[in-house]
Amino acid sequence: MYTSVALTLALAAITPAVLAQTVSGEAPGFAAGTTGGAAGETVTPTTTDELVSYLESEDALTIVLNQEFDFTGTEGTTTETGCAPWGTAAGCQLAINANDWCGDNPAAEVTYDVAGTTAINVGSDKSIIGVGDAGVIKGKGLRFVNSVSNVIIQNIHITDLNPEYVWGGDAITLDGSSNIWIDHVKISLIGRQFIVSGYETNTAISITNSEFDGQTSWSASCDGNHYWGLFFIGEGDQITFKGNYIHHTSGRSPKVGGNALFHAVNNYWADNSGHAFEGEEAYILLEGSTFDNVTNPAQDFAASLYAPSSSDSACTDALGRACAANVLTDSGTLEGTDSSVLSQFSGLTIADADADASAVPGSAGVGKLSSSSSSKKEKTRKRSARKVHQPRRLWAGAEEEDVVAF
Repeated sequence: MYTSVALTLALAAITPAVLAQTVSGEAPGFAAGTTGGAAGETVTPTTTDELVSYLESEDALTIVLNQEFDFTGTEGTTTETGCAPWGTAAGCQLAINANDWCGDNPAAEVTYDVAGTTAINVGSDKSIIGVGDAGVIKGKGLRFVNSVSNVIIQNIHITDLNPEYVWGGDAITLDGSSNIWIDHVKISLIGRQFIVSGYETNTAISITNSEFDGQTSWSASCDGNHYWGLFFIGEGDQITFKGNYIHHTSGRSPKVGGNALFHAVNNYWADNSGHAFEGEEAYILLEGSTFDNVTNPAQDFAASLYAPSSSDSACTDALGRACAANVLTDSGTLEGTDSSVLSQFSGLTIADADADASAVPGSAGVGKLSSSSSSKKEKTRKRSARKVHQPRRLWAGAEEEDVVAF
């Protein structure tokens, strides 16, 4: 919270250019209708403390980022005993012993930045908008939890959360949130997940036109490709994943469970040395996407997947249009023929599909708002009944009350 006096002074300092900064386009898919902080004032923080104050505020705000906000060092560093699950060779991640995760793995000393291990709790009714490619949050992530809703994050870069260490930090956490639109965001150099959901349901989530850059000097696969990519486990999550560029990863790109509905459309996966999709007890519609030099497009897959390899009319009854074909180049096989997935999406707000995803690498990420199609209107059909969820089942080794167990 901040006082009305402080807000008044902050508003007085805002330049006309910042006041003119608004969200570009509209959310496609499940998050359609999300307005963010449009009903409130526009503010521009200049320090990390101001940024945190605005993000945590209960007021509707458009928060404009026109500089880098560097949290590294703001909460000190910690040196303690962690572990080396994959050895100590150059290029291998070590691990912080969060929740005694290390177990019997060989001990290793770790020194990490404390700020990266805890995220900022963002309040409802916010638009977080970067100017050009200048809006950077370094060394700290964002959390949308405990019924937070109606938030837009657009055109920012989140980076440098203890990339040397597993449990070094998650860039974005969703846990019991709704109407969240993540658009034209770049995430790089993260210790743990790019985006992770907790066990509480996350509905009306759209992740679009974003770049997930896995290039790193430290990874669990010890090969320069980040393993801990995207992990969605909320019970009954509803996520649209459209127009994203996911590259140089080696796993969890994404991992989906919890009876989630996951619509992946027009995404581009490239240079993955392990696997992209991993799933269990989820419903995944994968269409119009490209896998370029991906060793295993799907691995250890126990979820329901429909992934057409040619233009397919089977979607027409459920989506009101044909499915778009997926394309695989220099990649492993992709098997997804469970057309029962389509009935789960019937009557919901579904993102449109372009014929292919070839333009995505050039349009996804920060500083590229003008090159995307975020503003395209999406088709909406009357909601129909969904299959009742089965009771949640925890992933091996997970503690229900503690998301960090992943």
